Amino acid sequence: MTQPFISVVTGGSSGIGAACVRHLAKRGDTVILLDLPGTWDDEKLRKLGAQAGYACDVTDEKAVREVAAMIEKKHGPVSGLVNSAGILQHKLPPDQLTMKEWDRVVEVDQRGTYLACAVFGSRMAELGSGAIVNIASVTGWRSVPLHAYAPAKAAVISMTACLAAEWGRSGVRVNAISPGYTLTEALQAAIDRGDRQPEELTIQAAMGRMVTPDEIADSAGFLLSKAASAITGINLPVDAGWLAGANWITYGGMPASRAVNSGGAR
Repeated sequence: MTQPFISVVTGGSSGIGAACVRHLAKRGDTVILLDLPGTWDDEKLRKLGAQAGYACDVTDEKAVREVAAMIEKKHGPVSGLVNSAGILQHKLPPDQLTMKEWDRVVEVDQRGTYLACAVFGSRMAELGSGAIVNIASVTGWRSVPLHAYAPAKAAVISMTACLAAEWGRSGVRVNAISPGYTLTEALQAAIDRGDRQPEELTIQAAMGRMVTPDEIADSAGFLLSKAASAITGINLPVDAGWLAGANWITYGGMPASRAVNSGGAR
């Protein structure tokens, strides 16, 4: 009997994490959702296609180790891990960004990602196979006024390369995805409140639009699959060309579409 491909998704109850759960379940993985208590119920698990969901704070080492052991005992060895658990921060200058908020962002986005990698990845290395995808951010590549979030995501990019080298000869691949501005429920809510302006989020994107959570999930699924068997240690931007278009504003901005009757390139 073929061993099922068991994938764990942290932060799997919403946003990019939920899209990854749906994608992996649809392709046939046995998907285990991890998130904070109260962020999902049985109906949500059913809709997402997850086999099971477990409450887990990724910053809690004891909790992560216990849930990893329980998953292996109840479901089998974990083959894939998507680290999507993360929090945002308020856009504040350093004199207004409290260390309490700074610590919390770094604790979840950097420490939480590393801890999940260390626990699940070390076991994968012992077993001789596995793949990990860490959700980073394009803000980890550029200067932005997010003095906790962007450095934490830059650390995720760095640790991805470090762990790829650490476990490469043990059969474990580790890659990162850097999403651009992704139209999650949280971002849509911020737009609806007037906290963010869509034109500010798309003006420098080469494709003139935001990214969807499903597009991030598609890329995560690829990096976990055998189709990416020789790919490790990379940081893949999935950003609708946000990085590519960053400097065009100094030359008048992006050229308009040349396509006849085009509603915009996809």
